[in-house]
Amino acid sequence: MTDQIMFVTGNLHKVAEAAAICAPRGIVIVQNDCGYPELQDDDVARVAEYGAEHVVSRLGCAVIVEDTGLYIDALNGFPGPYAAYVYDTIGNAGILALMRDIDGGDNRRATFRSVIGYCEPGVAATTFEGIATGTIAHEERGEGGFGYDPIFEIDGVAFSLMGDDAKNNVSHRAKSFEKFAEWFIRRGMA
Repeated sequence: MTDQIMFVTGNLHKVAEAAAICAPRGIVIVQNDCGYPELQDDDVARVAEYGAEHVVSRLGCAVIVEDTGLYIDALNGFPGPYAAYVYDTIGNAGILALMRDIDGGDNRRATFRSVIGYCEPGVAATTFEGIATGTIAHEERGEGGFGYDPIFEIDGVAFSLMGDDAKNNVSHRAKSFEKFAEWFIRRGMA
């Protein structure tokens, strides 16, 4: 059995991560870059839910959207749900500059939250959350990954240095897509 779901995103890296988790389960992820208005809210779950419901009304087929927040403890949760905007505005260098006087260890603790919003025509959106807890490095490391991957690390290893398979074992997005895929398959068997 193969199911096809439209993933509305302009980020090819996110599509590749989703496909790596979903394809072995018979779920085909197809990218659509039609965009949607992003709800400005402090909760990434509400942002994902809103996005999925908006897009399904336009496309008329099963869709997923994904929203990510990066919550840095020493910066009082900044950038939070505005992670993409902050990355586009000040980048990793800006985050590192904000944290230049912050020591290591728990002082640099950060949490990535990924929430997938899934929606079908005529049905309210369902959300799936994945969390990865780590630290913000003192400098950018590695060439792999995208976004905050060079500065977000788990057990001293930046996402950018992990490679796709290792990252998909621990990342926030991998965890949210695992939850989604398991739910989607169970639901189809009911």
